[in-house]
Amino acid sequence: MHPATLQEDDVPYPLDAAAVRTWCGLALEALGREREQIDAINVYPVADGDTGTNLYLTLESAARAVEAAFDGHGSAGTAPALADAVGAMAHGALIGARGNSGTILAQLLRGMAQVLVAAPAGEAGAAEALRRALRRAATAAYEAVAHPVEGTVLTVATAAAGAAERTAGGAAGVAEVARAAHRGAAEALEATPGQLAVLGKAGVVDAGGCGLVALLGALADALSGEVTAVPVAVRAGGPLPEPSGCAAADRETEGCADPHAGGPAFEVIYLLEAGDAEVARLRARLDRLGDSLVVVGGDGLWNVHVHVDDAGAAVEAGIEAGRPYRIRITHFGAGPRAKEPALAARSVVAVVPGAGLAGLCAGAGATTVTVRPGEPPASGELVQAIRQARAHEVMLLPNDPELRHTAAAAAEQARAEGVRVAVIPTRSAVQGLAALAVHEPGRSFDEDVVAMTSAAGATRYAELAVAEHRSWTMAGVCQAGDVLGLIDGDVAVIGPDLARTAMTVLDRMLSAGGELVTLVLGADVPEALGEQLERHVRERHLAVDTVVYEGGEYAAPLLIGVE
Repeated sequence: MHPATLQEDDVPYPLDAAAVRTWCGLALEALGREREQIDAINVYPVADGDTGTNLYLTLESAARAVEAAFDGHGSAGTAPALADAVGAMAHGALIGARGNSGTILAQLLRGMAQVLVAAPAGEAGAAEALRRALRRAATAAYEAVAHPVEGTVLTVATAAAGAAERTAGGAAGVAEVARAAHRGAAEALEATPGQLAVLGKAGVVDAGGCGLVALLGALADALSGEVTAVPVAVRAGGPLPEPSGCAAADRETEGCADPHAGGPAFEVIYLLEAGDAEVARLRARLDRLGDSLVVVGGDGLWNVHVHVDDAGAAVEAGIEAGRPYRIRITHFGAGPRAKEPALAARSVVAVVPGAGLAGLCAGAGATTVTVRPGEPPASGELVQAIRQARAHEVMLLPNDPELRHTAAAAAEQARAEGVRVAVIPTRSAVQGLAALAVHEPGRSFDEDVVAMTSAAGATRYAELAVAEHRSWTMAGVCQAGDVLGLIDGDVAVIGPDLARTAMTVLDRMLSAGGELVTLVLGADVPEALGEQLERHVRERHLAVDTVVYEGGEYAAPLLIGVE
């Protein structure tokens, strides 16, 4: 909770940046508690059992953006304003939106932010701003969906806005407005099975609406100082269905025999940099290609979500409209999730930069999380990878010292779900490769942890990078364009080119001994460099073997490991 310090108008929990931060934290906790139940009742628009997870990951991205805003102001000795916090929350949700539900959530938050950035000071002004923000959120969400359907999160959002507006004309403060919105949303959620036939058949309420009720409950708690933690009711007079959306595999009622029958085969999501006119044309084109079309955002940055049979055509349409990136394509599969294979005894999850390393780790049996430079994974993504590993025990390789807290949070959440997780303290991808090489599922969990940790710790690591600007380093002053050789995380060598700098780094690392050198080449590095460095090691350092791998896109120009 943010501090209960009284403001000038004696409001203990005003609508300010601290309230937004608290809201994010409480909402993440609520969605974390409700995630599995929301996943289980996900029967519309596609019964793929991931609505709760997608909402959690979307909100986690929003919360990370808010924390970054606070950190940025803290380093400057200032405090963020309400506009800074809600703007960061909306932007974080936009760039991190997952699935149909997460994309709509991003637009709901963007609609609220458009009003709250200009919220007046004082309790009465804040209460009115929240009313208008909730209405704007509902309107924006309807505008983002190509073909709105009642009985969904859109209906719940509209009811929340209406309930908030009915508090006008009295002395209701901002907390009362939020609480009224929450109650209105919960009542509307209970009615969704009677509005959408597929929900009525399954005996459940709308999954996306469940998430919104949890979100609004967290907002009311943040503004009132009361933590209610009331579970969201997901059933409508019937038992909780299987994750596929059907009560049992042998109950092949209409709409339940195959959750994907008759619908598009792929879900396509990407961020898009484009103008309003180009996006308008893109909407029309994607609407012809598939369904469940949701386009959210504005000011040149958009998040596009659509279900199609031709995923390539959906991406090509984005390329014609502007610059698509962070493209995610998911095949819905051919059958209910209830037929998933049994859990393995033990598996490995590895965070890796580059498709080449991902393929290498996957070939060794690991579940991989591929990351881009400057875009570290959120803990929710690591938790999802742990779930996808489908094992009773998981070894998590973060392969980056900056991910130690994220990995620890993911492990803690996975343990709460019944998975035994150990975080191996790997600080580089080459340490991860060394740990993976000695992984042995047949031995005891603790023995495997010790062996993998020891292998990682015995591997010195280095990375070569190109300096972007003039700077002071541990090795002296570097100029833009210089090649930097970082050994165990610190700049140790500054050189004119990749080859000579790499040779100097190798000689320094091998001066302390070593039996095996691992080289991982980036996508733009010629294969000849690997051959040149392998020859250098063979000629200068006796009895040292060298292995060379291709890291692929997003990998550093060169990674070096010495064991």
